[in-house]
Amino acid sequence: MRTIVDLTQEQLDWLAGVVAREGISRAEAIRRAVEASMEKDCEADFQRVLAAAAGSWKGYGIDGLEYQQRVRSEWDRD
Repeated sequence: MRTIVDLTQEQLDWLAGVVAREGISRAEAIRRAVEASMEKDCEADFQRVLAAAAGSWKGYGIDGLEYQQRVRSEWDRD
């Protein structure tokens, strides 16, 4: 998909350096920058979810290993 983006001269100069250094097109450099930004954003979302879930096991009265053993004991054959 094509799009038009206005960049400052400083941004264009930086982009020209990336293009020359990497030997890629300007469009490829911009795609890579967008992809890197997306990955960073997804990682931040993941970290927020982890932080929100921290401590959610408290209140069950048993630890994770005990719970695991209890659930898996259902698989035992008598």
